[in-house]
Amino acid sequence: MTKDARPLGIALPDFTPPPHPRGVTLAGQFGWLRPLRCAEDASPLFAQIADSPWVFDYLGEAAPDTAEGLQHILAVWAARSDCELFAIGASGSKAPLGYACLMSVDTAAGDIEIGNVNLSPALQRTALATEAFSLLLGWSFDVGYRRVVWKCNALNMPSRRAAQRLGFSYEGLFRNHLIVKGRNRDTAWFAMTDADWRGIGPAHQAWLAKPNFDPRGQQKQSLGALTAPHLASRDPAL
Repeated sequence: MTKDARPLGIALPDFTPPPHPRGVTLAGQFGWLRPLRCAEDASPLFAQIADSPWVFDYLGEAAPDTAEGLQHILAVWAARSDCELFAIGASGSKAPLGYACLMSVDTAAGDIEIGNVNLSPALQRTALATEAFSLLLGWSFDVGYRRVVWKCNALNMPSRRAAQRLGFSYEGLFRNHLIVKGRNRDTAWFAMTDADWRGIGPAHQAWLAKPNFDPRGQQKQSLGALTAPHLASRDPAL
C-alpha cells in the first residue's frame, strides 16, 4: 500500500458543531425533562429515594442521609461545564421523580453521553422512564450530534439491558476502568450513532404510539423487539 492509498476516513465538510444542552426543556405524552434546580428539587427527590438507598449502588456517590446531602451531590453535577442535569417528572405534576444527565459533551466531535441516571422506584420500569431516554436521544440527534454514549458498571445488568432495549449497540468492556467507592469497576460501553437513529427513532415512535398501549397502560409490543433489528452489536452478557 502506498502512502497516498492509506485510508483516512469519511470527509465531513458540512458538519457543524451542535449546541450544548444547557437550558433545554423537553416534553412528551407521559412526562417532561427540565434543567434540575438543586435547591428546589432536592427535597422532593429525596422523599422519592430516601427508603431506597440501593438506587445509588452503581453511582459514584454514597446514598445521602438527608435532602441536604442530596442537594450537595446534585450541585456538583449541576456545576459541571460538560453536563446538563435534568429532572424527570410526570405530565400534570411538577414533582421530580428522578434525574439524568446529558454529559461528557463534546460539541466539536458531535459526541454526547446519557449518564448519571438515578430513577426513583416510582419511575423505574415505566413508560415515562423510557420516554425520557427517547426524548434525550431525539434531541441529541435532531440538533446534530453524531454519537450518543451509554456506559455503566459492568455488574449493573438492568442498565445493560436498558441500553440494548433502547437500541444502543454494545462496544466493549473496559476492564479495571475505574475505582468507585473503593471497589474496582469494569465498564460496559454502548453507543448509538446518527445513522443508527434513522431506524431506531421510528422504532421508539412506534413503541410510544397510543395504539401500543392497552387501556391499563400495558405495552402490546416491547421496545426491545422493535429496536433489535437495528443493533450493530449485541451485549454478550445478555
